[in-house]
Amino acid sequence: MIQFGIFQNGASDLPVADTPSGVLVAGGSLEDMHASYQRILIDQVRQGVLAEQLGYDFYFMTEHHFQPEGPEFSPNPLMAEMAIAAQTRRIRLGQATNILTQWHPLRVAELGAMLDVVSGGRVEFGVGRGYQPREVEVFGFPYGSSIQDQERNRAYFQEAYDLIIKAWTEPSFSHQGQFFSVPPTYTRWNHAQTIAYFSQPHVGRALEEVLRIGPPDQYGGGNPVTNTTTVLKEISLFPQPVQKPYPQCWEPVASSRSVEWAAAHGVNCNINAIPRNRLRKVVETYHQASEKAGWPDRLNRGAFKFGWDAEKRRGLSVGPWVYILKPGDERAQIERIDRSLEMEWNYYGPFGFTAGLADADEAPYPLDMRVTGEILRQKETALVGRAEEVTAALLRMKELVGSEDFLVLCHFEMPGLNGEEVEEQMSLFAEQVMPELRSACGGSPVLPESNVDLAPQQPAQA
Repeated sequence: MIQFGIFQNGASDLPVADTPSGVLVAGGSLEDMHASYQRILIDQVRQGVLAEQLGYDFYFMTEHHFQPEGPEFSPNPLMAEMAIAAQTRRIRLGQATNILTQWHPLRVAELGAMLDVVSGGRVEFGVGRGYQPREVEVFGFPYGSSIQDQERNRAYFQEAYDLIIKAWTEPSFSHQGQFFSVPPTYTRWNHAQTIAYFSQPHVGRALEEVLRIGPPDQYGGGNPVTNTTTVLKEISLFPQPVQKPYPQCWEPVASSRSVEWAAAHGVNCNINAIPRNRLRKVVETYHQASEKAGWPDRLNRGAFKFGWDAEKRRGLSVGPWVYILKPGDERAQIERIDRSLEMEWNYYGPFGFTAGLADADEAPYPLDMRVTGEILRQKETALVGRAEEVTAALLRMKELVGSEDFLVLCHFEMPGLNGEEVEEQMSLFAEQVMPELRSACGGSPVLPESNVDLAPQQPAQA
């Protein structure tokens, strides 16, 4: 079987502009960029609703901040997808990713659970370590996260992930770690209502598990809650997700170490911007690591299919840029898209991703190498062509990976494309490519619909 999704990163709709250094950026002033990102936010919500109408199975949004350059805008995918959830019933709502090193883990756990409840259990929860210091070290500074110490970054990410899972699965919990103490050992809480609640025999936690009762503190001052030596031992996170024991988690991966961690923790992977002839190796690494760890899965369902298992929604997605050429001047269209792709790579490349564009039999590329749209098309990290050419390229990709099932997340957004153009591409792909691929790959599974009713109840007639 085959499944289809969309991956949105919020590229600006301002025209791609040249600079004296040869680096491509979004044209216009900061004021223009502010207006562009306001338009893009509306586009992202509208396109999430359209995606369901067109028959896509997944809608993924990433998390990025503070970018005047124009390649990405997606400051809070969970909030944007709340608006999409209110207007859809079937499409799966994913994040690629929630950057855990930029959040207090309990805050993002609450938001993810809220979206799962409102959407009727349609969340695919993204987790990631982050790679941009401008973001991580602004938001993560209060918690001590950094990307300039990779081992510290990984340790923070792991602890945050563990704390999120604990909060989602335990009715009441505590955590003592390197970065977080939940609740803090000094939190005074001599609240009569809390004591009365946990003194009941049926609530699922005994009073002594939640509070360490002590005498009043004659020097404490203040109100009765804090004028005490009684301290809090556990807290509960509300709400918990609808999906049990918790939503499927996903991570975008760029290294074998990340792939192996994800596999060992039952986390799905998004693969983006990797040459077609290296995809198989990533899939093999994930599958081997999963088998070695005993097939970790949130539902303990055992082994899953190589690459992607559509029934279990387990494994890896592949995410190329996609642009279907329209009748007319194809050369002009390709030239425009090549500039969009190069501008996008002008942003990503300096973070180290250029090295990973090398084919399996090549040495890593130098990080300052110019990556053109033509190179990205040759690597088939970007699929630009007529509908039948895009269809053939995706079938080649599936065959190269060697998977029975396949999940493709299309990047239709590119710098310089406005919302109407993105939506046209979504429609062209749904009308001209998806039916052919479904026919060739054995169809797509039917996704369950949400039974959450968000419409107000009508008052009874007098």
